[in-house]
Amino acid sequence: MAANFWASSHYKNLLDQEDVDMVNPLDKEKGVTLEDFKLIKFHMANYILKLAQQIKIRQRVVATAVTYMRRVYTRKSMVEYDPRLVAPTCLYLASKSEESTLQARLLVFYIKKTYADDKYRCEIKDILEMEMKILEALNFYLVVFHPYRSLSQLLQDAGLNDLNMTQVTWGIVNDTYKMDLILVHPPHLIALACIYIASVLREKDATIWFEELHVDMNVVKNISMEILDFYENNRMFTEDRVNVALQKLALRP
Repeated sequence: MAANFWASSHYKNLLDQEDVDMVNPLDKEKGVTLEDFKLIKFHMANYILKLAQQIKIRQRVVATAVTYMRRVYTRKSMVEYDPRLVAPTCLYLASKSEESTLQARLLVFYIKKTYADDKYRCEIKDILEMEMKILEALNFYLVVFHPYRSLSQLLQDAGLNDLNMTQVTWGIVNDTYKMDLILVHPPHLIALACIYIASVLREKDATIWFEELHVDMNVVKNISMEILDFYENNRMFTEDRVNVALQKLALRP
């Protein structure tokens, strides 16, 4: 795995927001809107988290799996790559790349346990076949750098590494995977945005520390606003609206 983010495939494959928000023409033909597109990805990120909690897989694997899922849909359509199969398969693949190997049969067991809906059910062969398709869709680039590593260092450097600030900031970082930020921004900037939000929430004055950083604070503040906007608007992401969006794809009836 690349030791330096700036030399990694992750950095080389960062995208502009408009590219991330581009709905595949095949999905558009089915009536899938940008709102539907975001809604389905949000739901699948939660699905990955729910499975991981059942199986007791660490957060880093979840973050990598969600990143894979989001990367796939910058290149492939949801019509061709059923999100209900892509999501658990990304968890399976991430468990390998993050050296927390998960057996396919155990994953299939928990899928059946988590969702009674037959549309979510799959067999081991389905996971293994989709794994190869996802690897190809990702061009076999599996390296993901997460904000977590820089987060601990930055909190310590800022003198904000008390338990409360650490927990709040870590929670905000977890929430960023419900968005596409990891596909657009370097992880250390995401970490800084989360610290910025947490410092305001916990009334910690970190103004001087932020001013001394060699980063573009406009970018950090813009990322912070994206996160806050997400918190404001995520009430829209209801189960019923997800089901309506998925029905447009007419997958696996």
